[in-house]
Amino acid sequence: MSIPFFDGHNDLLLRLSRRPEARHDLWLGDTGAGHLDLARMRRAGFAGGFFAIFVPSPSSGPPQPFTMPDPPYQKPLPPLMDHVAAQPPALAMAGILHWMDRSSPDDFRLCRSAPDLRAAIAAGRIAALMHLEGAEAIGADLDALRLWHAMGLRSLGPVWSRPTIFGHGVPMAYPGHPDTGPGLTQTGKDLVRLCDEMGILIDLSHLNEKGFDDVARHSRAPLIATHSNAHAICPSTRNLTDRQLHMIRERGGMVGLNFATFFLNPDGRADPGTGFEPMLRHLDHLITHLGEDHVGLGSDFDGCTLPDVIGDVTGVPRLFNAMAAHGYDDALIAKLARENWLALLDRALP
Repeated sequence: MSIPFFDGHNDLLLRLSRRPEARHDLWLGDTGAGHLDLARMRRAGFAGGFFAIFVPSPSSGPPQPFTMPDPPYQKPLPPLMDHVAAQPPALAMAGILHWMDRSSPDDFRLCRSAPDLRAAIAAGRIAALMHLEGAEAIGADLDALRLWHAMGLRSLGPVWSRPTIFGHGVPMAYPGHPDTGPGLTQTGKDLVRLCDEMGILIDLSHLNEKGFDDVARHSRAPLIATHSNAHAICPSTRNLTDRQLHMIRERGGMVGLNFATFFLNPDGRADPGTGFEPMLRHLDHLITHLGEDHVGLGSDFDGCTLPDVIGDVTGVPRLFNAMAAHGYDDALIAKLARENWLALLDRALP
């Protein structure tokens, strides 16, 4: 079943930034590398999504694919990274996103509002929103946030799992619970308030439970987790408890289903042989606790171990076929694929 879809999270910019000399071929060519490129996105029906800027922690070796060991595990948190170290690679990725817009003007558009996004999709262009996954590229004075907004930033997560001057992420652990430490710092609360004023969405996906609650207290916007799953099915620290899901529903928010096998499987394993059944179990649970108007996709393409049944972006239509075989009707599949995200952005990103 091929229908247009909107995706809550991908890490394509990180992959392109690691091979800047090959970015033309990786974006516009037919290499088949990674999970995303323009041609495959077009074939799959990728209508738009959040494009993450994520700065990895420094490493002495070559970049490694992000995965998890066999459970039980608790990966140590990397140390805090300051804005001096984070800004150059983050700006490089923002530059790549702007280059993608320039290099494929008939096919791709960096959008700054919900009307921009709707217009791009109506014109047949892939609609991109710039997202910071971890706000390390913003200093304590928050001045850089205004510069990022001018560059097109419309969504950020105050943390990836390592701590920041704004708050604390969850350690990658299985089994575990997201109640893992203190909440937002005072600077983090100031960041949330300023994001509200400027129309920048706050992503809850990597925050611990107390940070989640602080965002709910200090933000007036809908609560959004762009790429998270149900803790009741897979008890990873990265997944959302039923209490958190109820809070998101009460605030008219959204959760995007993460395709990472280690956040899908009840046993927490990074198993590429994972089928559609765990994905459907999470969707059933999310729909039960959030309602069918508050669930979408948040693939984590180019940032995780995918089920082989998905493989890359061209496997998303197979997921829609599995939804149909599971009993979801066409109207519900359309909501999960695209309409819920677009309605959320209409409300939250005027």
